[in-house]
Amino acid sequence: MIERPVTAKDRIILALDVDNLKEAEDLVKELKDYVGYFKVGLPLIVNYGFEAFRLLEEHGAKCYYDCKFHDIPHTVQKACISLVKNNVNFFNVHIQGGSKMTSAVVRASRAAAKSIGVEPPTILGVTLLSSFGQKTLTTELCVEKNIEDYVLQLAKVAKDSGLDGVVASAEEARRIRKEIGDDFIILCPATRPTWSSVNDQVRVDTPRDVILSGVDYMVVGRPITSADDRIGAASMIIDEIETALEERADHINLL
Repeated sequence: MIERPVTAKDRIILALDVDNLKEAEDLVKELKDYVGYFKVGLPLIVNYGFEAFRLLEEHGAKCYYDCKFHDIPHTVQKACISLVKNNVNFFNVHIQGGSKMTSAVVRASRAAAKSIGVEPPTILGVTLLSSFGQKTLTTELCVEKNIEDYVLQLAKVAKDSGLDGVVASAEEARRIRKEIGDDFIILCPATRPTWSSVNDQVRVDTPRDVILSGVDYMVVGRPITSADDRIGAASMIIDEIETALEERADHINLL
């Protein structure tokens, strides 16, 4: 099932990139009314396994599992079936795993959801990690295409494979939205307000950039989790999203 954001706060996915469950629980309890989802990634899963999922369930919070699966189709199929059985709302796989893998993920997840009588999760394809720049793509991966062309090609593979959407930057999202259409989720993985530091990301966008480019969801981490006033930081981002949504609507109305 494709999950669509309803309010501005629904568009925010807060990254739980912390070292222990106590820190994660503190963030969930404090911020569950100010964000739509909580992103569970490698640090929590490696240390605590599915306890991280249980934590979100206990507090009535939604989970985006940032697993980035990339393996042979059979292995990834089995992993995704386990996610369905553990009520994960949202997860992702690497499109670079190939269309056989991504198609297998979609089939297995839908079949597993049907067998236990639940809605299938939303599945996104990771295009290119936000820490990658053009130099890395060209010199290390030997890909001659520019980043935007390469990401668009991967997005087309995702769409043809039956994935619900992709993870991409705001700049890349403009072409994806134009060429693939509105019925396709786009999630921006590295969102930083202008008042926040960039840290280790290369391709980053502000909440306003993200919304104006047609992105549905944005992952935000340290700008909120490291703030002295976390609720205040989240509220500022919500305000920026609401303003950008109004701006986008005005632009559409003028067309």
